[in-house]
Amino acid sequence: MKAPEIMALLHAASDADLVTACQGGNRSAFEQIVGRYQRLLCSLAYSALGDIAASEDVAQETFVTAWLKLGELREPEKLRSWLCAILRFKISHARRSAGREPVCDATPLDGALELPSEDASADETAMARDEQALVWRALRTLPEIYREPLVLFYREHGSIEHVAAELDLTEDAVKQRLARGRKLLKDQVLALVEGALARSTPGRVFTFGVLAALPALTPPAQAAAVGAAAVATKGVGGLAKLAAFAALLASVSGFVTTVMTLRMNLDQARTARERRAVVVVTAVLFGSFVGFLLFVFALRVAAARWPDRLPAIAAVHHAAVVAFAAGWSLALLRSLRFSSELRTAERRREPEKFSHPADRAGSRQSEYRSRATLLGLPLVHVRFSTPDAGQGPALGWIAGGDRAVGLLFAYGGWAVGGVSVGGVTFGLVSLGAVSTGVLSLGAICFGGVAFGSVSVGWRVFGSLSATAWETAQSLGLAFSHFVAAGPFALAPHANDEFARRFLANPHADREWLIFCTLTALLALVPTTLYVRAARRRMSRLAAPDTPPS
Repeated sequence: MKAPEIMALLHAASDADLVTACQGGNRSAFEQIVGRYQRLLCSLAYSALGDIAASEDVAQETFVTAWLKLGELREPEKLRSWLCAILRFKISHARRSAGREPVCDATPLDGALELPSEDASADETAMARDEQALVWRALRTLPEIYREPLVLFYREHGSIEHVAAELDLTEDAVKQRLARGRKLLKDQVLALVEGALARSTPGRVFTFGVLAALPALTPPAQAAAVGAAAVATKGVGGLAKLAAFAALLASVSGFVTTVMTLRMNLDQARTARERRAVVVVTAVLFGSFVGFLLFVFALRVAAARWPDRLPAIAAVHHAAVVAFAAGWSLALLRSLRFSSELRTAERRREPEKFSHPADRAGSRQSEYRSRATLLGLPLVHVRFSTPDAGQGPALGWIAGGDRAVGLLFAYGGWAVGGVSVGGVTFGLVSLGAVSTGVLSLGAICFGGVAFGSVSVGWRVFGSLSATAWETAQSLGLAFSHFVAAGPFALAPHANDEFARRFLANPHADREWLIFCTLTALLALVPTTLYVRAARRRMSRLAAPDTPPS
């Protein structure tokens, strides 16, 4: 049989047949193996090392080792995975060796003495080196699960089918990783360009050069420039101070609303048992919440002391947040039902304390329901007194009470609405002790965009902790599936250059001011209006045991 025919047969042979031929000493068969897998191994090595020459060296060493150890391969049909295993061992060894080598980042002497070829000018050679450095600088920040398919895809001339086969993935998985990798790569290249332009800004050397060229006398225009700069600086400082004040107001608003609500509930209590229940329930709910926030702060302290245990701390944190949010929400709902049941029981036990007509169940004075309706619902429905057992929530377009459902706005212990404010809240825009919404604000927040003390969602900020799928920013613990920034962060991109660029926001102070102001207003204004209205409507009940004249 002629040589071309033999090579054609080898080219069509399976991996197992090629291995069998190689074990018999057939170098032509091994040539086919090298040709079949050199692109895969070189691509994987480059994806790990970021250097074309080094990646080719490691791939060559892999093939040489494979030739020497082919006799140890018990399952010839698994040749590809066997070669990849050898390659990854070589990569690991190369990384360790590079880390121990003092001159690993130096320019090799043989490269320095090498003469450029006739086909490439000096400029082209330098450009090729710069191009390689730029490409790797962009690629190195990508997670490996996205970087490997990207490198292999473009080296396979855009074949998704080949990439899927080489990496043992489905074509859909390859498409998803390529799409995600391209997006990350686009963002990273943009960040590189932005960084390069920022670093190219004239600095102090330029300033000194200009000053040295100036005449001794300073023109009068300089005074005007200094004055304008002072005004601008003053403006920035004023915004920062205003944002700090708004943050303080937002933090204090939760305590203020708790005190106001406690005072209102005590005013509405008609018996000693009701007053005692109000104090105990408020103390337990408020105290447990403070205790939970202190626990999260303790986790932050633990992360500072044992940074290597951050993954375990994250697991404890996630479990605690879910358990407390669910438990506290159910406890609040149970306390509201208990108050209603207690009111009904006390009405039977001490009827003289509820002798005023406005104190009777369903009295007009104890709630307001607008006559105007839309689609069968009152425009406004607000309940001001403690409901009896069996009464449903306040329901309307705008609703308020211990439990409230408002299509536009809801305020209450449990509130559900387009905009909801209260203890446990659900809505498009939600503010509460435990809030859930597209935009979620408060102490413990769950939402697409969440701002609070402990925040969970898609894009979140938390003063104590932040847990996100996309981006998490925190002054304490920050956990994310993608990007996280904070003193104690855990994510594929945690506090690195990519995270810094991705989260860069020149309007952060202004947005923080808006957030804190909105939080304070949503917390204080509805509570103040509701408490004042409730006390005004129910004030004549200060002495409920006195019969009306």
